[in-house]
Amino acid sequence: MKPGVLRTPDECFAGIADFSYAPHYVEVDGYRIHYVEEGRRDAAPVLLMHGEPSWCYLYRKMIGPLVDAGHRCVAPDLIGFGRSDKLARREDYSYQFHVDVMNNFVRALDLKNATLFGQDWGGLIGLRVLAGNRDRFSKLVVANTGLPTGDHKPSDGFLRWLNYSQTVENFHVGGIVKGGCKTPLSAETIASYDAPFPSDAYKEGARQFPMLVPITPDNPASEANRRAWEVLRQWNGNVLTLFSDRDAVTAGGEKPFQKLLPGAEGQPHAIIEGAGHFLQEDKGGEIAARIIEWLRS
Repeated sequence: MKPGVLRTPDECFAGIADFSYAPHYVEVDGYRIHYVEEGRRDAAPVLLMHGEPSWCYLYRKMIGPLVDAGHRCVAPDLIGFGRSDKLARREDYSYQFHVDVMNNFVRALDLKNATLFGQDWGGLIGLRVLAGNRDRFSKLVVANTGLPTGDHKPSDGFLRWLNYSQTVENFHVGGIVKGGCKTPLSAETIASYDAPFPSDAYKEGARQFPMLVPITPDNPASEANRRAWEVLRQWNGNVLTLFSDRDAVTAGGEKPFQKLLPGAEGQPHAIIEGAGHFLQEDKGGEIAARIIEWLRS
């Protein structure tokens, strides 16, 4: 293990509620990446990318139905989250770092003809990965996310979250996920979101993520995101947007994708009713059903 890297002990994940999937690991750039992989290995993969401050546990309501429908699911944990390695210093995290690692993850698994599902930072990172590996992807599902360049004012909901994330003394991960849902979470579910973080030392990535979002035009990631938009505007893969009706952070975020990406035209886009920011938690079964039908058609 690299110096300056923390690894959550396996016993922290004992007895995780409703999540019996076997862990898989691959070393990328010297870091251990955890991922869940289920379904037929010869099927086209569905890459399920989580965001802040969750981990691939967020997809437990979607993986089963997708696999039952014949699809192969690959759900990684980003560096700093879940069972993947965590950097001890906040300053070692950058937007480009996450993109580079996930670029190499996709190449290490040699994913082809893939469908990307990106939510929150799973979209901010995943869309950059798609733009850098567009021949590996054929479809895209955009859910409560974006690809900000800092050229437009962020939502008031995001600015409130940014301030909270940097000022709250107890960064309670499970409580934050609970606050981003519109359905009640059990104590066991909240504990499962807390599991990767046995102490504050493991939360540096979660603390840093909000600071990495480009909210000014001169952010270090702004120009790379502008270039990614140009790639996406020429990419011919089919695009589906599934946003929530009750997410203050990303409300209206589906509109640029529907307007600018050619593959979004004529697709069965939907606003998921009764869902908050973590729509996979609130409406995972419905979302999986919509994706299955879309892929089938």
